[in-house]
Amino acid sequence: MWKKSEFVFNRNEIAGAFGDIGTDFPILVAMVLASGLHAPSVFIVFGIMQILTGLIYQRPMPVQPLKAMATIVITQKIAGPVVLGGGLAIGVLMLFFSMSGILDQIAKLIPKSVIRGLQLGLGISLSLLAFKEYIPSEHTTGYVLSAISFVIIILLIDNKKIPASLVVIFLGLIYSFFFHFELFLSFKKFEIHYPNLNVPSLELILQGFVLLSLPQIPLSIGNSILATKQISDDLFPNKEPITIKKIGLSYSIMNLISPFFGGIPCCHGAGGMVGHYTFGGRTGVSVILYGIFYLISGIFMGDGLELLIKAFPLPILGTLLIFEALSLILLIKDSIQNHIEFIIVILTGLVACGLPYGYLIAMFIGTGIHYASKRFLTFSMLGDRQLVKNPNETSKSKENNI
Repeated sequence: MWKKSEFVFNRNEIAGAFGDIGTDFPILVAMVLASGLHAPSVFIVFGIMQILTGLIYQRPMPVQPLKAMATIVITQKIAGPVVLGGGLAIGVLMLFFSMSGILDQIAKLIPKSVIRGLQLGLGISLSLLAFKEYIPSEHTTGYVLSAISFVIIILLIDNKKIPASLVVIFLGLIYSFFFHFELFLSFKKFEIHYPNLNVPSLELILQGFVLLSLPQIPLSIGNSILATKQISDDLFPNKEPITIKKIGLSYSIMNLISPFFGGIPCCHGAGGMVGHYTFGGRTGVSVILYGIFYLISGIFMGDGLELLIKAFPLPILGTLLIFEALSLILLIKDSIQNHIEFIIVILTGLVACGLPYGYLIAMFIGTGIHYASKRFLTFSMLGDRQLVKNPNETSKSKENNI
């Protein structure tokens, strides 16, 4: 049972609500445009899932699009019905993994250093996305906007009275109004929209399983389940730990429901939780507010949703994304003192962000090295102060020997 005291409504929760918008919103719009999915259905269902998750978990455990699936859908223009079939397929698969105890066994097998490496890889991937695509999107103006946003966040990151993310989002709205006003004029009218009902056929479910679900499974187990569990324990040590089974079940239930109402495949995510936490979210309120934003957008804006992403400056979203990535990367600091663990973290992170199916390969490599008990003496000694001999110390030792 949840208690009213677990939910706090304040300006920091409002700021935290937009801590993950830099990743989610562009992906949702891109998936809608690439697959032909019904935009209001996508946003309404996504918003409802956020609200329910905030109520259930009582902490910033947001819902995110499935990243591997989204990449395939966007790049290969996968048709909407196949996307919905893929969502249902991975929901069934994750339900089996959760109820059978497979997820718990995987969680016991994979060491913490590998989880930290996956978080490092995700942080690097998010920062590259920000630097390569978001910040340069408006050329010189984009760099100026990003620099201003960066300075604002640095100055206000620890200020509880003036939330940093709200200030830079407000800056983005002002910029959009003055420099992209023609897009606002092109929006004709507000209409009430409802989700479309869909029943994926067996053929579509099988197609979605092969094309979308199989590539997604490694990322989901590594980031959506294991890394999210670890981050929750890190950020909320005084709260009751969330079990692997609970995360897996909520993941599966979301995807067993969403496709029937036109919603995209979704999950929980370590990056989303860190994004909300970094900018002030401490309870489920930030996720509930985030969900209300999508719910209202889907109901009233409908097919004009893509205008929002075109109007709002991507460089500002990119700057928010950098700080989300930084928060993820900094989580590896508890591995620095152990040379072997730190090497596994770095290696796993590089593989995860650098290779196709990198999360699956990284989990195998990192776990294998951990259980092989490799000492990595060559790498462990790099940067060790004991290896750098001080000339004065050397001469003194010689004098003592004479």
